[in-house]
Amino acid sequence: MSWDVKHLPRADGKTFLVTGGNAGIGYFVAEQLAGTGATVILGSRDPVKAEAAQASIRARVPGARVGHVRLDLSSPRTEPLDIERLDAVVYNAGVLLDRPPRRLTEEGTELMFATNHLGHFALTWWLAPLLAAAPAGRVVTTGSFTAKSESLGLDDLQNERDYRPKRAYARSKLAQMLFGFELDRRLRAVGSTTMSVVTHPGGALDSLTPSRPPVRVRTTGERLRGLPAGLLLQSKEAAAWPAVRAVLDPAVRGGQLWGPRVFGIRGLPVLEPVRGQLADVELAARLWTASRELTGLDPSLAFSPA
Repeated sequence: MSWDVKHLPRADGKTFLVTGGNAGIGYFVAEQLAGTGATVILGSRDPVKAEAAQASIRARVPGARVGHVRLDLSSPRTEPLDIERLDAVVYNAGVLLDRPPRRLTEEGTELMFATNHLGHFALTWWLAPLLAAAPAGRVVTTGSFTAKSESLGLDDLQNERDYRPKRAYARSKLAQMLFGFELDRRLRAVGSTTMSVVTHPGGALDSLTPSRPPVRVRTTGERLRGLPAGLLLQSKEAAAWPAVRAVLDPAVRGGQLWGPRVFGIRGLPVLEPVRGQLADVELAARLWTASRELTGLDPSLAFSPA
């Protein structure tokens, strides 16, 4: 089927959760989903920023149904969701540190690995009953194209040796993507109606991104400086398209990877082949075991029939 990013299918009566939906790409995922008539919940640890994002969405989407749940993925503590079912969750929130030193969570886990991967791994356990209550729930995990060129060392998941922030970030995103594929395999194994899809946003810059006051305002100078980069990269509004399609398109299937059409960096959302480490079933299974040991949870068991 043809897919029009400017004319999305209606999703009235459905409920979606977007982690990190208060800023960046996550904000635009939330804004676009809100335009379909669905109820959109922003998962954010900062209530002030979440309120600003809700105000911006309501200003652009008349009658938008948008709410907030407090969520800190570095140490997963979420408020109860007062809903009967969850039709989809978009795992978008993430931390990217620019420089050393290596930072730890309160539990002593490396911050980027804990937030980007383990937090979403654990959150899946808590959301499982709500996703299972939907006729066809979806878990959409947002990875990164930088993960494709990285390798994952199971003996040093928390980057204790030779810590380099950008590499640690790419590895955490690779772990996220492997989790998304392994989750779908385990959902199929237990006969769940929920499916897991992996996406990545390509390359996105703030300077190419339209303003969304009070969330963020782009200056004229910033816009002009960003014009040359528009030949290769895209805005965060466009970078949201793969995740939005993964949530809404009835043709999407579990275990798929969606990203931008042009060299995987920019453009309309299309289906991509799953290759290299992303297709390593044994690596994904071993990562799952390690994540289960670190969190004390096994999300796939939460989907198993009673």
